Amino acid sequence: MNEPHVSREDFIIPGPEGVIPVRLYRHAQAEGNVPLVLYFHGGGFNTGCLDDADFPASFIAHHCPAVVLSVGYALAPQHPFPAAPEDAYAAAQWAARNARRLNAAAKLLVVAGDDAGGSIAAGLSMMARDRKEFSIAAQVLIAPMLDPSMTLLGDAARLKSELTAAQCAQRYRQYLPKCTQRMHPYVAPLESLRLAGLPAAMIATAECDVLHIEAEKYASALIKAGIPTQVSRFAGVQHAELPAHQPMLHEVVEFLRRQAGQAGLPINSG
Repeated sequence: MNEPHVSREDFIIPGPEGVIPVRLYRHAQAEGNVPLVLYFHGGGFNTGCLDDADFPASFIAHHCPAVVLSVGYALAPQHPFPAAPEDAYAAAQWAARNARRLNAAAKLLVVAGDDAGGSIAAGLSMMARDRKEFSIAAQVLIAPMLDPSMTLLGDAARLKSELTAAQCAQRYRQYLPKCTQRMHPYVAPLESLRLAGLPAAMIATAECDVLHIEAEKYASALIKAGIPTQVSRFAGVQHAELPAHQPMLHEVVEFLRRQAGQAGLPINSG
């Protein structure tokens, strides 16, 4: 997607085990008091790249407006859990330290992602809360993978989902080679008993997606824990379609605008 007034810049930042490729999206009018959004692409933990996030990242940068840093994290099976969330944490740490140089507001650091990237964004929100080195203002989870136990997975045939239980199982086997990892809260947030203190959330699900039940259950758990949470299910949409579904992206933009306003940083339309 070639949004007008949005520039792109590819570079690398330091990571825990090497460098992390990132792509910066910046609206020409995004100066200072705008969200700084870290976006994590999908791909089931074992595929995907920065190009896969180009549509949602550029859309958010243009329409919010915002500064968006798309992050290329380590992939399984060569780099199983916790390599991806540790890359994400390093990227967020770098972004928080460099927010002013990026002409964005450090107090409005947002994490977002789709599919496996949604899992990483959810885990990163917990990591930031627990480690207390920087603060995340909000999280946006788009068709996220949140239940490695797969006990909440929907029926692919009934839902007309292109994503199947077999595909999810193969993804989790590569990402979580040790059975005990499937209970870790940074990859299985539904197993966590500590949801207090997490950032405000928007959770977007697709009707024709085996993952929508677990995502909506996580939204319910966040609400019960007192976390301001918006959850939206999009009718007739499949898993792979959701990240580029413009009605969903417009809701993301409005969510980010509300977060900016609540932080005392009202922003103008892009």
